[in-house]
Amino acid sequence: MSDRCGWVGSDDIYIDYHDTEWGVPERDSRALWEKLILDGFQAGLSWITILKKRDNFRAAFEGFDPDVIARWGTTEVDRLVQDAGIIRHRGKIEATITNARAWQRIEAEQGFDRFLWDYVGGQPLQNRIATLGDVPVSTPLSIQISKDLKKAGFKFCGPTIVYAFMQATGMVNDHLVTCRCHAPVAAMGGRG
Repeated sequence: MSDRCGWVGSDDIYIDYHDTEWGVPERDSRALWEKLILDGFQAGLSWITILKKRDNFRAAFEGFDPDVIARWGTTEVDRLVQDAGIIRHRGKIEATITNARAWQRIEAEQGFDRFLWDYVGGQPLQNRIATLGDVPVSTPLSIQISKDLKKAGFKFCGPTIVYAFMQATGMVNDHLVTCRCHAPVAAMGGRG
């Protein structure tokens, strides 16, 4: 019986992330936005790269305060492209500013947390996955959420990024059934 999901590896930062954060339902609007932005930066890279740079990202992006970032422009983009502590991808940095503005609109209308959690009826979806090979990279739901986010003005939020985000924020419990975290996360509530 496996102790953890097979993607974790042996790095302490990965183990801690898996055991304490990944899959735990996140309901704070700002924290959800941060995780979506970081998943966008992760595209094409390994997640451990983002985890190792997460504190640098938080410093560079003013604690991921979307109200601050929404006011940014070329000066901040140029500064961040020079910051070796983060992923220096101009398109992703510019998308973060665009996404902050989109977050503001959704947050004002209904709350970003409610916007996202309404897709799963307010409760995490509970998957019963036996092997890593059975974990989907996207689902019809992640495709729909991606389309709706793009319609709302978001960028770097394709179906694969959205599904990884759903897993990370506990909208779906994709801990393997043999993982030490599956049952505790499932006990936090949700639909099977």
